[in-house]
Amino acid sequence: MATVTLENYIAFVLRRRWLVVAAMILIMLALAAGGRFVTVTNDYRVLFRDDNPQLLAFNALEDRYSTADRALIAVAPKDGKVFTRETLDAIESLTEAAWLVPYSSRVDSLTNYSHSESFDDDLIVAPLVEDALSLTDTDLARIETVALDAIDIAGRLVSRDGHVGGLAITFILPDDHDAGVVEITDYLDRLLADTRATYSDIDFHLTGDVVMNRTFADTTKQDLEKLAPIVFLMIVLVTVILLRSVVGTMAIVTMLIFVIVSTIGLIGWAGKVLSPTNSGIPIIVMVIAVAQSVHIVTAALLNLSQGLDKNEAVAESIRLNAYPVFLTSLTTAIGFLSLNASDSPPFQVLGNFVAFGVLCTFVNSMTLLPALLCILPLRVRRIRSRQPVFFSNLSEFVIDKHKLLLWFGGSVAIILISGIPRNELGDNWTKYFDDRYEFRRATDFVIENLTGMESLEYSLSAGHEGGITDPDYLREVDAFAEWFRGQPEVTHVQAFPDIMKRLNKNMHGDDPEFYRIPDNPELAAQYLLLYELSLPFGSDLNDRIDVAKSATRMTVIIRNVSSKGQRDLDERAQTWLMANAPDLVTEATGVSIIFAHLSIQNITSMLRGTITAMVLISLILVLVFKSVRVGLVSLVPNFVPAAMSFGLWGYLVGSVGMAASVVTAIAFGIVVDDTIHFLSKYLRSRRQGKNSMDAVRYAFQTVGRALFTTTAVLAAGFLVFASSGFEVSWALGILVSITLVIALVADFLLLPALLIVIDRRKI
Repeated sequence: MATVTLENYIAFVLRRRWLVVAAMILIMLALAAGGRFVTVTNDYRVLFRDDNPQLLAFNALEDRYSTADRALIAVAPKDGKVFTRETLDAIESLTEAAWLVPYSSRVDSLTNYSHSESFDDDLIVAPLVEDALSLTDTDLARIETVALDAIDIAGRLVSRDGHVGGLAITFILPDDHDAGVVEITDYLDRLLADTRATYSDIDFHLTGDVVMNRTFADTTKQDLEKLAPIVFLMIVLVTVILLRSVVGTMAIVTMLIFVIVSTIGLIGWAGKVLSPTNSGIPIIVMVIAVAQSVHIVTAALLNLSQGLDKNEAVAESIRLNAYPVFLTSLTTAIGFLSLNASDSPPFQVLGNFVAFGVLCTFVNSMTLLPALLCILPLRVRRIRSRQPVFFSNLSEFVIDKHKLLLWFGGSVAIILISGIPRNELGDNWTKYFDDRYEFRRATDFVIENLTGMESLEYSLSAGHEGGITDPDYLREVDAFAEWFRGQPEVTHVQAFPDIMKRLNKNMHGDDPEFYRIPDNPELAAQYLLLYELSLPFGSDLNDRIDVAKSATRMTVIIRNVSSKGQRDLDERAQTWLMANAPDLVTEATGVSIIFAHLSIQNITSMLRGTITAMVLISLILVLVFKSVRVGLVSLVPNFVPAAMSFGLWGYLVGSVGMAASVVTAIAFGIVVDDTIHFLSKYLRSRRQGKNSMDAVRYAFQTVGRALFTTTAVLAAGFLVFASSGFEVSWALGILVSITLVIALVADFLLLPALLIVIDRRKI
């Protein structure tokens, strides 16, 4: 019954080919219309779920104190001397100009640092630098001494060696976050261009959260504009070379266009946004679509070369490939749909829309593609009835050496898989982009010369309103800050007790002996009130203390610490708090720690999703092949390649981040396609009464070239991601490419060898 239905379907498509093409054009145009709604976001927070616990804690911190959207400008005089009139004038001028940057709410710099000191029993609070060009040498020496001794700015707004100064701008972004980031960064670029022209002997380096957001958008745009055309041209070139048919390639390319614009259009209709993590959707869909369609076109060309007329050649190709292509589309879609288990929403978008693209490819492969093959002037030279020499020889080699191949292949697999423990799992947002981006170059400069870019944020509660001036609370927080200063990873700690100790010294005639926590809570509260009243506009303590004065914010800046290192540091901090200040126990938050936890959360969630997908696909294979034995054998070339590629990565690189958490799901859904095509041809031969060795020969002869072609296209397509400047994209592309190549080797060498050894039953 199924055969009759398929024959009727084939007859309809070929007979009504113009109607089929017209119908597919209308469907494509309807979907493509949604493309105008596709948007690109520059918000790094899109990487996190709304209910991500670390993100919720970070949002709560910002609500309690102030936002953490900042830009940092490093001011680096070429002579290495910050404390000169020209350099201080540059920082002072840039500080004044920074207040005019759109959405700026606060500007902190070396020059406007609110320095407090005692003068005739009065507390004087004033900017550290005023009218830099008029300063005397004595003034410069005093400013240098004060700045490098100031615990709250040395190592943050000025390097401890006095070679680099800093300026931090805090922003309150508008509701249209993306537009606000673009407006801010464009303004800053113009401001720094003018400043560089004025101060030619000084270098300026721009980094920070807001700049990273803009780089996210730029990366997404560049990947879409540059990588997609490269992949498209590469596919055309590779397909022409491997198929040796311009008309066949034209049919595939036409189908590609239909599938890609339909997928992008659906993204727009669904109201989803693109980011660097999922901007590769069109590219992935493109290469998978080629891999699926190549089987149909290859078989049609082979049939033509053996003397069949065009319509019958296309019909026979559909008969041969309809079921395998359906199965491969189903398993590939399942693999990508498993990305819904990811803790990062962009990966969910990637999985869902690539899965749609795969199913769209199947529909077009069974409708548009055969109709086009019948319409276009498809021709090929007739060949004698013989099979490709290479794959015939390969099949004989595998049959003759199958035991050796099993031992050798197993040994190589064990060696490579042993490299998996060498991988360290983690992400570092400061290294998400390579050095082609100014953001990465500036960030590296700041980390090496001024301060760290990763930070841990703590909101330390005093337990009641006004409690932050309680001496016991201040001593506990101060002890916690001093503990952090003793950790090797830490470059700077900004804590509220430092202000209170400085005020206590000021109110005792700047006597160094009184640089300590005030003993009297009422007196401490008066110091704080007097200090706050003396601060100039825009330099208040709202970013350090909450409105009720019931909690303070402590910022711990670290440098070049891995995700695991950040988590370990926070765990050590929790242990210290439990032992020494249990009332202050709270987990760290902040951008860095959110990213540090994301990789582990994603790997844990994706492990469940991938296992579910693997079990489901494995059951499908067992049911499809109607043999538990063959179904289980098929798992070897599907499971092992991903493990081998991770092991190889461990030997070569040794560090994987978010990309690692989704590679297995993506690769498994794709590599199973080759196994299905090989086994379907193998079992077809077995059912015709041939033994396992002859069935292996038949599989190589009928599908060997197509498998090589599809793997070449897929691996080359994913390898293009290696040219992306975004770490998640290039790591994903390289890992998947390695896995695909290893999987092809396993399908050509291990799978047939296993079948020969295990499948000895008579049909």
